[in-house]
Amino acid sequence: MTAEPLEIYLEQRDVERGLRQDVRTGLTAEPKWLPPKWFYDSRGSELFEEITRLPEYYPTRAERAVLARHAADIAALTGAKTLIELGSGSSEKTRLLLDAFASRGGLGTFVPLDVSASALLGSTARIAADYPGLRVRGIVGDFTRQLDRLPTGGRRLVVFLGGTIGNLLPAERAEFLAAMRAALEVGDWLLLGTDLVKDPSVIVPAYDDAAGVTAEFNRNVLRVINRELGADFDPEAFAHIALWDPEREWIEMRLRATRAMTVRVLDLAVEFAVGEELRTEVSAKFRPAGIAAELDTAGFAATEFWTDPDGLFGVTLARAR
Repeated sequence: MTAEPLEIYLEQRDVERGLRQDVRTGLTAEPKWLPPKWFYDSRGSELFEEITRLPEYYPTRAERAVLARHAADIAALTGAKTLIELGSGSSEKTRLLLDAFASRGGLGTFVPLDVSASALLGSTARIAADYPGLRVRGIVGDFTRQLDRLPTGGRRLVVFLGGTIGNLLPAERAEFLAAMRAALEVGDWLLLGTDLVKDPSVIVPAYDDAAGVTAEFNRNVLRVINRELGADFDPEAFAHIALWDPEREWIEMRLRATRAMTVRVLDLAVEFAVGEELRTEVSAKFRPAGIAAELDTAGFAATEFWTDPDGLFGVTLARAR
């Protein structure tokens, strides 16, 4: 079976408008910031894939270990007819779930949602070829804006992996989970991957590896802005910083100006002082009770919580009530 034509709810002009708005808002804020979604052009995606293979970067391996151990449980507990993946990318880890559902039978449709049409074209074609009895419907959309476009009917399982929810600030997380619940029916399921609070000596190197790959990934956001908006950032004039915030229990990635400079972007002249920092990512770490509480507030009941053998990463199965 071939994948169905992509359903496009996010046009390139929407992406360009969003980038301009985020750059204008973030670079005129005090302190300055940019959202992490702009890391991911083709080069940024390649760098992130490289990051996931680094010895310091535990989340991908730990989450995969959880899914490998519990995919059959997830298939049995949910009995889902439709599997929806948010921010799907290559859907590599999701294949563990697809295999489990294929062994059990009953899953009819797989719906990956991603902002990248090119990534979806490749991944949906491969999945349709590898799972010939499965209907594959790719959706080009932003999971913070297009949840109302998810297919309805049947018992649904929405999968949101990789700890990506940690990139949302607390108010944004609450808004996202509420929108997620509004898009689902009572009895539908949510599978949520969350990185867990642990010793900073484990967390920080995952965002500041010895080989410098994460530093290049961080600076890539400046290259994206240069290319897309005609800006004149000098990426090499910014040092990569990764800091653990013990109060908020999150890691922050920042870019620190190594010299004073004026950057021209859009109609702005953005001043950077020596040592001034631009926040590019927040990655929150969670505790099991906190995850359950946030889900409960949004209208979900957490029914299962699994971790890898080292307790590094958590996967929660929750049901819409």
